[in-house]
Amino acid sequence: MSTRDWTKPTDEQLVGYRAEGGVAVISLQDPPANAYSYPMFRQIDDAILRARFDADVHVIVVTGAGEKMFCAGANIDMLKSVDPYFKYNFCLHANETLNRLENTNKLVIAAINGHCVGGGLEIAMAADLRIARRGGGKLGLPEVALGVLPGTGGTQRLARLVGKTKAIELMVEGVNLSFDEGEKLGLINKQLEAADAAAFLGEVLAYAKRFVPPGRAAKAVGAIKRAVQSGLEMSFESSLSLERELQQQLFQSDDAKEGFAAFLDKRAPQFKGR
Repeated sequence: MSTRDWTKPTDEQLVGYRAEGGVAVISLQDPPANAYSYPMFRQIDDAILRARFDADVHVIVVTGAGEKMFCAGANIDMLKSVDPYFKYNFCLHANETLNRLENTNKLVIAAINGHCVGGGLEIAMAADLRIARRGGGKLGLPEVALGVLPGTGGTQRLARLVGKTKAIELMVEGVNLSFDEGEKLGLINKQLEAADAAAFLGEVLAYAKRFVPPGRAAKAVGAIKRAVQSGLEMSFESSLSLERELQQQLFQSDDAKEGFAAFLDKRAPQFKGR
């Protein structure tokens, strides 16, 4: 059993952060497994808020360090070392952090560079899009083999992505899927060929930059995300009301004015994300 105090933050850098060209990259940095702990989730939370408050960031990319793992889920050494009271609050904080990621009005892309299992898949499912390195690994929620359930939003997000009965089947069987199987189920949006993890991340960043100004109206991208992510949790009438309010905000934006003007002038728009 570990002698480390998992209940306190650490000065060790467990999460990397960099922002360039309108894209922020949040990297889980505890290889080889990139397993998460409470100290890591504190740093993930900080990184999400940093990206959220940065007006120059329009897309967030989440990835893992190394060649083999996006994230293997919760740190088992930590879970063995802490009491049930701490475990409950750890899960609560993880839920709140991933909700914050999901609710941020910026497109979030999970760049799945390797195996993405357990809590790693729960992190990826909180993203809007999931892009995987072809042949890079497996994905699944095998927590039942440990006598527990996917407790960082997995039961709810998986059911919303693949349907109720399929989600139950995958979780009670505890199977891990290939990325090809994940793509067929809708867990993976697309796969990219890449020689290594660095090349893969470069391709994902190139894709992410398609959604930043001046080529794309990032404010509209964020509003589309919010309309879908928040709207699906509401009644249909309430979700239509949210859609109208977001549209009204966009009608008043500089980007909408530029978009309409460019269309009438028959030229490419130059958006500013405002």
